Amino acid sequence: MARERKRFQARESHSTKDKFRYNTSQLLNFTRDSYLERTSRPIYAIVFLLPFILFYELCIVSSSTDLLDHSPVSVVTFVWLQKLLASLGFGGKLAWVAPPLVVVVILIALQLTSGKRWSFWLGDIWRMVVECVLLAVPLIVLVLFINTMGSKQADIARFDGSVHCPAVTSCSAVAENGVSTSVSDRGSTMNWKYWLVNIATGIGAGIYEELIFRLVLICVLMMLFQDVFKLDHKNSIILSVLISAALFSAHHHIDFLSGQLNPADPFNLTRFVFRTLAGVYFAVLFAIRGFGITAGTHAFYNIITVSINAHFFQY
Repeated sequence: MARERKRFQARESHSTKDKFRYNTSQLLNFTRDSYLERTSRPIYAIVFLLPFILFYELCIVSSSTDLLDHSPVSVVTFVWLQKLLASLGFGGKLAWVAPPLVVVVILIALQLTSGKRWSFWLGDIWRMVVECVLLAVPLIVLVLFINTMGSKQADIARFDGSVHCPAVTSCSAVAENGVSTSVSDRGSTMNWKYWLVNIATGIGAGIYEELIFRLVLICVLMMLFQDVFKLDHKNSIILSVLISAALFSAHHHIDFLSGQLNPADPFNLTRFVFRTLAGVYFAVLFAIRGFGITAGTHAFYNIITVSINAHFFQY
């Protein structure tokens, strides 16, 4: 009897490992229906992120007429999705609607395959906001520390592209007319209109960069290392996290699709290292708390840095 029980447990253990082989957001199993378990569900990510997605869409679409006198600014990864979907026939106005639908469809698919409950408590949303803000604090402390150390050197890590002020480094890359630029490259003329646009692009970056570099890229790399190169699970995770973090950092300095360098954010080792560390931080957070909290933390970090730069580092 004991032998049969051990065999059953071994089969269950193997089945569980195989089920979550590529799903890095299932590394920890929280108590069922606890706050941590509920808010790690993909359905929570949809409910939590949908207002941010709508805000980004409305602000960016209206930026060409109501806020700015030139073409709107978009997140690089959002533009990548637009180009991919345009090649599949989603052109015109659908090019703006399709990327948010991709996010929702992927999360619904994850919810279906996860086997988790579909119910959610609206009261958890405010707790998720607080958690995301708190989780953004370590990155704020890290970047302020790096900037403080870097201010002793000739080229300091900065957010708005200015060499005159030790502002806060961003974790986001945006595109204007398809060319990568800094989120706050107009820091010297910042006003509430630019601040609103930068807030919107920071939110968009938090969602679409996490979608590309964490949710999609890490899972693809895991499949590559385990199925093609036959590496063990631990080494596959380490390599996937490091590579995705390095690519996440590099895409701020170069547009991978066009191969063009970003003149507003030229390569700087300090900024590259910080963003790589931030990529590792987001990957670990994604592995523990899932997509919703990770994208929310990224978005709130960008909101905080935009606000800090707007109020303390404009000149």
